[in-house]
Amino acid sequence: MALGILLALMGGAFVCLQNTFNANVKKQVSVWSTTALVLLLGFLASLLAGLAFEGGSLFQFHAQPWFWFSGILGVGVVACVTQGVQILGPSRAISLIMVSQIFFGLMWDTLGWFGLEKVAFTWQSLLGVLLISGGVLLFQLGPKVEQHHALKRKTVEVSDSVKG
Repeated sequence: MALGILLALMGGAFVCLQNTFNANVKKQVSVWSTTALVLLLGFLASLLAGLAFEGGSLFQFHAQPWFWFSGILGVGVVACVTQGVQILGPSRAISLIMVSQIFFGLMWDTLGWFGLEKVAFTWQSLLGVLLISGGVLLFQLGPKVEQHHALKRKTVEVSDSVKG
């Protein structure tokens, strides 16, 4: 369990870092150039690591054929996330992505889609999604509320100095 938690945390760090890098590449070239570069380099790195660790068994596929095409979803992931990070900034985009992943993960677990074992939907899971979503909302609105209060304080200070 501890290893799973560690790997999940590392995966989250890698996703955030990769998306930040991708957004910086996207500033110089198109989203499609960025996506092609990211996925090509990812393919090469995966191929080399797979050959080094698994050898010839790397090419023994035992999944349903439609699951083999999950890499195509990577095009949508890289294109959408890269542009989202560039438009919203890393922290905002990643927090919204996280809420989306949790929501859809819960939905697919509950419905047992895509070969997953069906997991009962509980009020605790709903509450968890709502709390995480509320936290993200606070995170998103926090700086705006603080900027609004700071602007209000400045306006009062300027008004007081004009009166005095």
